[in-house]
Amino acid sequence: MRVLITGAAGFLGSHLSDRFIAEGHTVVGMDNLITGNIDNIAHLMGHERFSFMKHDVSNYIYVPGEIDAVLHFASPASPNDYLEHPIPTLKVGSLGTHNTLGLAKVKGARYLLASTSEVYGDPQVNPQPETYWGNVNPIGPRGVYDEAKRFAEAMTLAYQRFHGLETRIVRIFNTYGPRMRLNDGRVVPNFIHQALTGKPLTVYGDGSQTRAFQYYSDLVEGIYRLLHSNEDLPVNIGNPNEMTILDFAHAVVEIARSDSEIVFVQPKDDRFTDDPKQRRPDITKAKQVLDWEPQVALADGLAQTLDFFRDKV
Repeated sequence: MRVLITGAAGFLGSHLSDRFIAEGHTVVGMDNLITGNIDNIAHLMGHERFSFMKHDVSNYIYVPGEIDAVLHFASPASPNDYLEHPIPTLKVGSLGTHNTLGLAKVKGARYLLASTSEVYGDPQVNPQPETYWGNVNPIGPRGVYDEAKRFAEAMTLAYQRFHGLETRIVRIFNTYGPRMRLNDGRVVPNFIHQALTGKPLTVYGDGSQTRAFQYYSDLVEGIYRLLHSNEDLPVNIGNPNEMTILDFAHAVVEIARSDSEIVFVQPKDDRFTDDPKQRRPDITKAKQVLDWEPQVALADGLAQTLDFFRDKV
């Protein structure tokens, strides 16, 4: 296959590029580098089956030659990023999705959209199945990301129903691993950076809010299977092992063998408005249609992530 991966220089896009190259496919990576890092794909530069195009997918896209699949992963993905770039976030979810869908239609390519657990908002149902419509504040500061992804899903299914395009939608839950940015504002790099530098781990509120963390390789495996499946409705890919943020902080301190204390602070900025109190995927569908479930234990994944970050602090 020859595949286009947007957001290829990002955390997930770069790992996806690695997977497709490893499977013998040809990858065209595209990124405007607003939050991506060219270092994430530097090892692929010069590879005979990899090419890179610096481009903003919110603008018209031209890719010469045949394309067999389009994987749309371009978007700011952390609260720090989409609060700093609210309009580009909305544009990449709307115009970028429209442009990549149009390209897939012209090329006769299969299309896979990277959606998110954020479409469930601050859920009133736990765990969250794909049938849950969500509890999203469309005008809150996080709405620029949540609604962009919800719109992207609607646009993707419109192309499927009206144009007959082969489409896939993955709803990605909290994922961590090498190539995350230390300053992206998410809890995993925050805690790891604090633990490795001996600073207190800052837990917002009382730490009772929950998340479910999956290692990047499990996610990549699920995405790869989804692309090659016949499932055309959204599929949750995440780790159902829910834990509180406080418990996660203790896990990071233990695995890092850090002397850092854990302190509680009250959130004071827009990143925490409408912050979900619970987050846990129902992966029944992924098990049934993809024969997929996560394989990497938290201790193992965190150890590998800590090794990556030790050279960065």
